[in-house]
Amino acid sequence: QVQLVESGGGLVQPGGSLRLSCAASGSIFRDYTMGWGRQAPGKQREVVASVSRFGWTNYADSVKGRFTISRDNAENTLSLQMNSLKPEDTAVYYCHVVNEVTGRGYWGQGTQVTVSS
Repeated sequence: QVQLVESGGGLVQPGGSLRLSCAASGSIFRDYTMGWGRQAPGKQREVVASVSRFGWTNYADSVKGRFTISRDNAENTLSLQMNSLKPEDTAVYYCHVVNEVTGRGYWGQGTQVTVSS
């Protein structure tokens, strides 16, 4: 059973940085695309960054140049370095994995990120 546990959220001032981490277990994640989604109050969940099993990365325009995603296949971990944070980045951030062979996806429980002065 796939389990995803996020950590690293919190309160940060505008312009600050946070690093999110996701510990994955229950499968062989080298065959998965891994990514981060977020959901702000009253808005739909959106994927903001992803990295394929080949290491190709993709970012939403809203975070491009500020967020960096990385994965460690040996440790089954995923990270999201978030710099130059803005109030509009406030949301619950979720770890997301998709098996590129079966197409099945999973979400973690989420971690709150609040950007406010």
